[in-house]
Amino acid sequence: MTNVAKLSDLIIGHPEVTKFAELEKLVAHAGESGIMHLEFDLKPDFRDTPRKWEWLLEAAFTRGLKYD
Repeated sequence: MTNVAKLSDLIIGHPEVTKFAELEKLVAHAGESGIMHLEFDLKPDFRDTPRKWEWLLEAAFTRGLKYD
């Protein structure tokens, strides 16, 4: 298992994710699955992506599924 994930790979690998809240859950799951670092290589292109999207995804990744 790799210890680094790119945000673009998570988004491309999960086309069913269409909202930012769903992406947060996906990122939280990645954080619990043993991935040590999440690389923000692109801005999520969802209609509801907030301005502070990096901070929110970092928090979800760090807290894992307890973020819900």
